[in-house]
Amino acid sequence: MYIPMFCPECKSMLISSGGQLKCKKCGYIRKIGGDDQLKVKKPRKEKEITIVDDEGEKVKTLPTIQIRCPKCDNNLAFWWLRQLRAADESEVRFFRCTKCSHTWRQYD
Repeated sequence: MYIPMFCPECKSMLISSGGQLKCKKCGYIRKIGGDDQLKVKKPRKEKEITIVDDEGEKVKTLPTIQIRCPKCDNNLAFWWLRQLRAADESEVRFFRCTKCSHTWRQYD
């Protein structure tokens, strides 16, 4: 038998506590019997992560910026932004040298 998770009196959600269901709004209490079953959600499966490796291709559609490459001292690089950390933190800037294809990052 399925246990209704909402209060029959005020329609608020019931909270499970100590073998009973309680309503915080009106105080309704229902004991959980032996033949009652709670509906349990199955844990979500992690989605597969696909890593895109574009190192082999020369990316020529990205914007460029004048910045010194730490490897070959070239003054032009492609750049792009990625959100690697939490959503409330700033993005990470990536640079790739147009001459030697060295890639580095810059944090804010």
